[in-house]
Amino acid sequence: MLETTERGRDYQERLKKFMDGFVYPAESVYAEQMAAAGSPHSQPQILEDLKAEAKSQGLWNLFHPDPEWGPGLTNLEYAPPAEITGHSIEIAPESINCNAPDTGNMEVFTRFGTDEQKEMYLQPLLDGTIASAFAMTEPAVASSDATNVEMRMDATDDGFVLNGRKWFASNGMHPNCRVLIVMGKTSPDAEVHRQQSMLVVPIDAPGVTVVRNLPVFGYHDREGHAEITFDNVHVPAKDILKGEGEGFAISQARLGPGRIHHCMRAIGAAERALELMVKRAESRVTFGEKLSSRANIQDWIAEARIEIDQARLLTLHAADMMDKHGNKVAKNEIAEIKVVAPAMALKIIDRAIQVHGGAGVTEDFPLASMWAHMRTLRLADGPDEVHKRSIARNEMKKYRK
Repeated sequence: MLETTERGRDYQERLKKFMDGFVYPAESVYAEQMAAAGSPHSQPQILEDLKAEAKSQGLWNLFHPDPEWGPGLTNLEYAPPAEITGHSIEIAPESINCNAPDTGNMEVFTRFGTDEQKEMYLQPLLDGTIASAFAMTEPAVASSDATNVEMRMDATDDGFVLNGRKWFASNGMHPNCRVLIVMGKTSPDAEVHRQQSMLVVPIDAPGVTVVRNLPVFGYHDREGHAEITFDNVHVPAKDILKGEGEGFAISQARLGPGRIHHCMRAIGAAERALELMVKRAESRVTFGEKLSSRANIQDWIAEARIEIDQARLLTLHAADMMDKHGNKVAKNEIAEIKVVAPAMALKIIDRAIQVHGGAGVTEDFPLASMWAHMRTLRLADGPDEVHKRSIARNEMKKYRK
């Protein structure tokens, strides 16, 4: 029922060959070049080499649903390739130009950007020559409710003046980051979901200050999660996206496909963790027997296979619903996978760490970094509790008279 198309299978097979031939061998080179760079936010040459190779093989912008800008894969067709990139989550997504938050920002520019914005920002993003960040979350309010954002976007005769503080602007520390999509309040007295707007702001605009990178569980991710202040930043009226009061609607449109992508990458990470767990269990002996002979380890392996397959089927179902009925109709399925997939991956990665012993918490294996990414993902794009609230409310509606 959830079979992909012949085109979808072709991209899967080609991407698997790219991963085997280029990405996995590049992981150690990537680590060496990052260590030699002296900065956690450098852009290593190996990643640029991978991007060039992916372009030459036609494995580029696979996420984009519009055939004018990419191969035009459906959500169901793209979901398995997204899972494949999750096996090497630090470098594979960017190597094929399918990394967050650029994917979501490219879709926003595609759907809501002006011709000028598409020329200045969308095309370079599609080419992989620049990066972008999405600035919505704020440290002073509970940003899981997007209507809480307090950034002021005061109207002037020719545009807006921005004042406020954002944080967790992923990609904000990327050396190629050139543009921000910023959400704030242009109409504080309007209906609650019509108060917010989104503006396009160059990261080097006067008054924009990147204050610091926010480490995640002690990791300074290469793309960074920036805290950024806006002090009387002037933005021309032409750089508003869609129009005043459209910010909340744009944010919802942006997050639907992105959640599918995140969840499938999480499933890929869980597959990698399961592979590492099995190989470690087969290679280590305790008290005269292989770890893999222990009943509890076998339980973990079996449960991992069941839970990964369950999460994958649920995610593919959500992707299929989006393709057939649209994001709004599929909102419950999208919420379900956002709860299920990261938590599932986190559990399996944690058990793989346990099987690896002390080695599992070091950088000799990718597990510790994967764990930090998956734990963070339970907060990104809305924490679990927001999605559970939405699911519960939709369920209760069925029985209300």
